[in-house]
Amino acid sequence: MPSDRELAGRPPLRLVIAGGGTGGHVLPALAVLEAFAARGQAVEAQWVGSHDGLEREAARDAGVPYEPIATGKLRRYASARTALDAGRIPLGIAQARTVLRRLRPDVVFSTGGFVSVPTVLAARAGRHPILTHEQTAILGLATRINLRVADVLAVSYEATAALAAGSRARVVVTGNPVRASLRTGDAERGRARLGFSPDLPMLYVTGGARGASPLNRRLGTLLPDLLSTCQILHQTGPASANADAAALAERQAGWPEHLRDRYRVVEFVRDELPDVYAAADLVLGRAGAGTVAELAYLGKPAVLIPLPGAGGDEQTRNGRLLADIGGAVLLDQESASRERLGEELRSLLGDPARLAAMAERARSVGRPNAADRLADELLALAAPDPASRRATPAPTS
Repeated sequence: MPSDRELAGRPPLRLVIAGGGTGGHVLPALAVLEAFAARGQAVEAQWVGSHDGLEREAARDAGVPYEPIATGKLRRYASARTALDAGRIPLGIAQARTVLRRLRPDVVFSTGGFVSVPTVLAARAGRHPILTHEQTAILGLATRINLRVADVLAVSYEATAALAAGSRARVVVTGNPVRASLRTGDAERGRARLGFSPDLPMLYVTGGARGASPLNRRLGTLLPDLLSTCQILHQTGPASANADAAALAERQAGWPEHLRDRYRVVEFVRDELPDVYAAADLVLGRAGAGTVAELAYLGKPAVLIPLPGAGGDEQTRNGRLLADIGGAVLLDQESASRERLGEELRSLLGDPARLAAMAERARSVGRPNAADRLADELLALAAPDPASRRATPAPTS
């Protein structure tokens, strides 16, 4: 990490962030910005993303200027919308080039997702240094495209690095950055915010930023019976994605008071997330890259039900990183019946020693310095000495 004297003489880093579409592509950028702030590195950041993606809201909440461009979803399957979306990508590249000419960034940081591709390709044409980061255990389609022009590929796992063998980019294993602020949570404060008792274990259920209706419905079949032995915070996702929060709240109203008090259903978990994690004894969720990274970072035992059909079965591969070492229980959605899921949750919630052992195993694969590693790579790539960047000249048009 640079010394205070080095930081005092360093101008602000002009950073363009490209990425979004899901929380897994948004949170790494926020974690790196947090790492820069913690070390006193001034950053002039600009986020470039889609017109209606959740990255827009994330940038606003972080106080980062946002520039929307045209984007097109990249699909691995036949779709009538593929041609339409493909036609939007050249427009997005042209818009991104205009943004980059105005900002003249020192480095472009891609966190992936199809929304990152136009900006990365525009950065290549403008000869701006590019670092692209892959959060999952595989190389996603957007990453494979970005990798063709990136200077540095940062991956989250050692095994993923081998998938990029032979690429033009320098490959580094940084881990998947998680906001350090997640470690500031307090379990007592978390229970108090939820109105929960310290005498019963707490289950935190999350389907990610957009929720997961199959998970919500599956858990719903276990309610209110499961509440005889635990307390549950249930994050369902927004009403724009599913109607589960309203439906579950309506059901809750008919339960006995002592069971109603053990259940909280919300669409979102925001600033209270550190306290929620601190209070949770067990997590039930998908196996997105961000969720897996947070569980490892914090050392939280989990039951993971990967999203079926995700590209390259990436969520199953992510989940296995924890399940294979005993840090999580991995269930596929088809086999996670009411009976099977209920049995797993009751067994775990009733066994504090097993939960503690799972927590330690999950923590063993976390990379707590991932955000700082990425910050260091971005600073090195933005260095004024071209030799320190390994940048390859852009092809002539």
